[in-house]
Amino acid sequence: MTSLVPAAAGLATVLGVLTSLLSPAAPTGPAAQADWADPSTTPRVASVLVVSVDGLNPRALRRLGRSRAPHLHRLVDESAGTLNARTQVEMTLTLPNHTGMVTGRRISRDLGGHGVTWNDDRRTPSTVQRAAGERVGSVFSTVADHGGSTALFASKKKFSLWTRSWSDDLDLVVIDGDNRSLVRSLVSDVRSRDRAFRFLHLSAPDVAGHAHGFMREAYLRAVRSTDRLLGRVLAAVERGPAGAAAVPTAVVLTADHGGTPGKGHAEHARAANYRVPFLVRAPGVSAGADLYDLNDDYADPGHGRPAYDDARQPIRNGMVANVSLGLLGLPPVPGSQLGVTPLDLVAP
Repeated sequence: MTSLVPAAAGLATVLGVLTSLLSPAAPTGPAAQADWADPSTTPRVASVLVVSVDGLNPRALRRLGRSRAPHLHRLVDESAGTLNARTQVEMTLTLPNHTGMVTGRRISRDLGGHGVTWNDDRRTPSTVQRAAGERVGSVFSTVADHGGSTALFASKKKFSLWTRSWSDDLDLVVIDGDNRSLVRSLVSDVRSRDRAFRFLHLSAPDVAGHAHGFMREAYLRAVRSTDRLLGRVLAAVERGPAGAAAVPTAVVLTADHGGTPGKGHAEHARAANYRVPFLVRAPGVSAGADLYDLNDDYADPGHGRPAYDDARQPIRNGMVANVSLGLLGLPPVPGSQLGVTPLDLVAP
C-alpha cells in the first residue's frame, strides 16, 4: 500500500492507496455470475459513481429551479429517482449516515448496525469493525472481493475512518477539503483509467448551511456551485477514459441529511433534516420515473419518518451500497440490512 502525501499544507489532505495500475473495471469470470438482481429491471453497468452531496435539502432544487441548478435537474430527468427518500432513522449526521451508505447497515450496533455514532475525526474506535464489534463489509470490500477497482474522493477528514476500515479494498483515496480540487482529482481519475466503483463526497452545501443557515442565500449559492461541479463530473463520466470508449456507467446521487435555517441538522425527527434525494441514472433505466411507482415493496412516506420495522419501507440513503452492487451484477454486502431487496429501475 502506497501513501500519496500532499506536497503543500492547506485545506487539502490527500492520501492515495494504489495497489495496482491495471485493475479490471468490472468483475469477470465465475465471480461475475453471482447476479442477485434481475437484469431486466436492474440494468448492468461496468462502473458506478456515487455522489453524496452533504446537506442537500431537496427543496433547494425547487428553489433554484432549472436555470440555476441545471445539472441537478438534468440528473432528475434522466434518472429513476425520488426527492422524498429518507436518512437513517437514528441520526441525521454526516459520518453515521455515510457509513450506512457504504455498508448497507443501520446505525445501532445492538440491532446489527455499523455502530458509528460519532461525527468527527476521532481515532477511537479506530475502525467501523471495532465500532460494530464484528466484521463489517462494505461496497468497497465486496467490489474488491470480485476483482474490481475502487476509489474514494471525500472532502472531510473524518472519512479517513473508511481508509482504516477497508484499507485493502480501496485502491485510491483522496481527501481534500477544496471541493473544486477534489472534483479535478476525480475527473483526472475518470479520464485516466476504468474503475468499477467510485464514491464522491461534496461538502460545500453543508459547510455553508452550518455557517449561514440551510436554505438561506449563502447555502443556495453553495448548491449552485456544487451543481456546476456536478456538471464537470457528468461530462467526465460521459467521455470516459482518454483514448478509449466510455464504459457503461451509472451515477447514484443522494445526501446524508438535509438541514434547517437554524444552521443545524441534528434533530433527526425534523422533515427538513431526514428528507433526502435518491437518484439512479444508468443506461436502460426508466428516465424520469419515480422509484416508488417502480417498486411496490417500498412506500412513499409522505411527510412521515417510518421506523425500520414498518411493513413497507421508504427508499433510504443506506441503500446506496446494494443498489450499486446490483447495477454491477454483484451480491449484496454480507451482513447488510438496507436495499437487500433489489430496486426495480425499469418500468414494466
